[in-house]
Amino acid sequence: MFDLFRKRRRKKLTQAAFPPAWEEIIRRNVAHDAMLTDAERAQLRGLIQVFIAEKQWEGAGGLDVDDEIRVTISAQACLLLLGLPHNYYRNVQSIIVYPTTVVPPQRTPGFFERPSIQADRQSPILGQAFLQGPVIIIWDAALREGRHPESGHNVIYHEFAHKLDMLDGTADGTPPLSNRDEYRDWIDICSREYLRLKNDADRGKKSFLNAYGATNEAEFFAVATEQFFDQPQVLIRQAPDLYRVLKEYYQQDPGQRMVENN
Repeated sequence: MFDLFRKRRRKKLTQAAFPPAWEEIIRRNVAHDAMLTDAERAQLRGLIQVFIAEKQWEGAGGLDVDDEIRVTISAQACLLLLGLPHNYYRNVQSIIVYPTTVVPPQRTPGFFERPSIQADRQSPILGQAFLQGPVIIIWDAALREGRHPESGHNVIYHEFAHKLDMLDGTADGTPPLSNRDEYRDWIDICSREYLRLKNDADRGKKSFLNAYGATNEAEFFAVATEQFFDQPQVLIRQAPDLYRVLKEYYQQDPGQRMVENN
């Protein structure tokens, strides 16, 4: 009964007209949207309408969460879902947004909640994802990086990649895949590139990937996701096999989008 009610509610949300004010927010704050096809753009807007309605939004540090914040975050989070079978990030119930980089206060985890393995709550953060818990986003970083994908960094892609990774109950850098062959290919390629990045980081050598990805396999997947969407041509040149497995997973080709829009 609940599933039937939810499907009807989602259908109603996606059939409603997309607010013009939201269109302007996306145009202004989400550079990647301009590279989508008309069909992808329409799909993304349906995802946004459901995502905004179903998630709990909380401002922290004195921030008032308004439509600009909700739409900007939702558009980038939902971009990752365009080619995936999904349930609107079923493992995300709430999104906590801070105005700028902070050391977040110590939270008391829920009974079933554990922070993701990369979390260090005593250090300043740009974002944080919790297993069976909230996503924390720093608004000024989200806004800046949504407008300037050329930076190669995107806190929203990063944290929501963690939530995709966590869908199988653990943060290990391997999201749920379709079959044994895909897992074997993923582990082979991602392990090789992770170890290459870790070796570069240990030697102090600059890599095409953010060195933070050498922290562990979960961070590697999140950092690689940022690169895949924001600087796909660099990834294609430097690690074509890694680009391929990400392309097969996300069922998207940002590199081709950039070629077609140049």
